[in-house]
Amino acid sequence: MERLGTGIGWRPEIAEAVERMPGIDWVEAVSENVCPGHLSESLQRLRARGVTVVPHGVSLGLGGADRPDAGRLAALAERAEALGSPLVTEHIAFVRAGGPLTASPLLEAGHLLPVPRTRDALDVLCENIRIAQDALPVPLAVENIAALIAWPGEEMTEGQFLYELADRTGVRLLIDVANLHTNHVNRGEDPAGALAELPLEAIAYVHVAGGFERDGVWHDSHAHPVPRPVLDILTDLASRVSPPGVLLERDENFPEPAELERELKEIRVAVEKGRALRAQGAAVAGTGTGTPAASSPSTDAARQRLALAQTALLSALVAGTPMPEGFDRVRLGVQARALAGKRADVVAKVAPELPEILGGTYRPAFLAYAHGHPMTGGYRRDALDFAGHLLLDGQLGEGRVRRELRTWWLERSGPAPRSGRVARAARRVLLHR
Repeated sequence: MERLGTGIGWRPEIAEAVERMPGIDWVEAVSENVCPGHLSESLQRLRARGVTVVPHGVSLGLGGADRPDAGRLAALAERAEALGSPLVTEHIAFVRAGGPLTASPLLEAGHLLPVPRTRDALDVLCENIRIAQDALPVPLAVENIAALIAWPGEEMTEGQFLYELADRTGVRLLIDVANLHTNHVNRGEDPAGALAELPLEAIAYVHVAGGFERDGVWHDSHAHPVPRPVLDILTDLASRVSPPGVLLERDENFPEPAELERELKEIRVAVEKGRALRAQGAAVAGTGTGTPAASSPSTDAARQRLALAQTALLSALVAGTPMPEGFDRVRLGVQARALAGKRADVVAKVAPELPEILGGTYRPAFLAYAHGHPMTGGYRRDALDFAGHLLLDGQLGEGRVRRELRTWWLERSGPAPRSGRVARAARRVLLHR
């Protein structure tokens, strides 16, 4: 595996600072935010300097019951080629559910949700990864995710699940030590135990990020400093194997460049501490303790069962349907609120005019809307549907806010909006006002 070194997540908000940071060997860019035909000048300059750029996907949904979408795979491949990347990465997660497999409306989570660690989910995930590997021009690595909730009836630990996944598919692993800490706090899972079960030779690189704890729940925010427990897990990992690369992730509340550089220094120190322990023979490198499972000849039945389970969970989280049995209802409530909050934040980013027009009422209005209106398309479609809903429900009155929102909506909805009844109805009404 190519040695990557020390990296940082490239984001437009800190692009200039990243370019000036000393000791940055590589960067990771969110794949969906990269336009192959119009690469940002910052990424072009980094590439010209020999800095490796890795596209990191968030919307493929490899852990979902459906086979990977060919269009999304083609887009990920195109970005890898445009950036000259040595690999691409995605998540072990599902991001949508419903559709033909369940004869129900397709629902979008708007965020990464955990797959159950069951044989059904593993069989489906392995086949999905093989499909993705065949479609991509470079190797694929997949990331363990943070979870607020645990599936009932799981059959494997995280380490065993990842071991079998790598063994059966040859996929590389992107190990997020912050997510191991999150799952330790939220699900009582031992990070050292997970590391001991992993196929360490399969690690492509490592993520490090910050978060915060509230009411006994750890939120993987990517908007706070990296805490000591996460650095300690990084040291533990580095005491077992030399990670090809380590990357700092930050997505919100960006601090001054000096603070990011301080965190990068702490990450380097944590890795060096682990290497010293390994050199002293204080830790034994793990090679994984899972037992390879035979590949299933057909995943159709497993896909059906997984689709029903994931749809029931996602529908409860975003559409207010009854909670499936066996889940912690309090944690499901926390997860539902987190998804709605994430959705409000992203809509505010892709459509910044909405919080400008609505002011302090934007967030409570959107959260109220989200409770009864699950997302069925992308975030831009979500923004249009939200605005159309506000214009139709009559609560805005006839003042400035309504006039500005109406103008904004009409300018962006186009002559044939793709959304469903809300957009079409809103356009018919508003064009005659």
